Amino acid sequence: MKPFAITLGDAAGIGPEIILKAAWQAPELLRGCFVVGDPAVLHRAAGWLRDKVRAPAAQRPTLVQISHPAQALTVPAHHLPVLPVAALQGGLEAAPPGHISAAAGRLAGECVVWAARAALREEIAGLVTAPLHKEALAAAGPPWDRYPGHTELLQAEAAAHRGVSVADMPVRMMLANEELRTVLVSIHLSLREAIDAVTPDNVLQTLRITDAALRPLLGRAPRIGVAGLNPHAGEGGRFGREEIEVIAPALEQARAEGIDARGPYAPDTVFMRARHAPGHTGEFDVVVAMYHDQGLIPVKYLGVEQGVNVTLGLPLLRTSPDHGTAFDIAGRGEADASSLIAAVRAAQRLAAR
Repeated sequence: MKPFAITLGDAAGIGPEIILKAAWQAPELLRGCFVVGDPAVLHRAAGWLRDKVRAPAAQRPTLVQISHPAQALTVPAHHLPVLPVAALQGGLEAAPPGHISAAAGRLAGECVVWAARAALREEIAGLVTAPLHKEALAAAGPPWDRYPGHTELLQAEAAAHRGVSVADMPVRMMLANEELRTVLVSIHLSLREAIDAVTPDNVLQTLRITDAALRPLLGRAPRIGVAGLNPHAGEGGRFGREEIEVIAPALEQARAEGIDARGPYAPDTVFMRARHAPGHTGEFDVVVAMYHDQGLIPVKYLGVEQGVNVTLGLPLLRTSPDHGTAFDIAGRGEADASSLIAAVRAAQRLAAR
């Protein structure tokens, strides 16, 4: 048995708060997990939460420092282990809650890199990443400003570990809850760039990664519904020819490889068709969406509190909540830890498959 690492996230956001809330609300679930980050940031967050969390003092876990991941497995009940891998440069004053901070961006990046390398060395079972702020990460300067977010940073670390180029370490984002899963052809790009990224190779690669990731989880070939790019999936070429000239050839090749991929379907209905709800069994196990918002809006609309982000294609296990740093409520002790709890639960299930 190996422990799971939970990265701190942005110190000025809700990451530290939801980690502590998760430990208070689901202590048994977090047994065998440890936090990667600066203990001072967590102690500050504990102060914000002290009067907000309705739990007897005896049930509130005590923060305890560890020096190696394996120690997390021996920590007594009602203790939350913390592995200090980096400190907030400039102290807590450098990262006031709710403000973009280069120091917080750097600390968040350092925590993710440490956890990724530990996972690649197989010292931990996987990592759950609390939200970081993309502008804060960029403000931290080199090398952090190269990465739009977690996914690209983890991709770069995995590629370096394998000794391959980033292009040879393709990854995809899957956002999932109990009702719907969606995988994206592209992630953090402008809409113009995302449209240009809809190529036969990228669509086919997404289908291959999705199939390979979900087969072990489902115990069979996943039923993949593919969204079109254009309204009404192009209406036979009237509203665009990407469905005919780009997506359909990729689907044909995928089916020739034994992948159960269907479509392309109208983007405004395919997610409803895939949704698993009371009285409605979805037609598909997952929807492949052509760009970020096309895929994430439907899942998040169903409730961000249960959504989980899973990075597919990496040689390590990574999940995260499906929300951001929520600067508008940071420091108030009001953040909901449900999505982080769901992300920990999902990581444990995936590790056990």
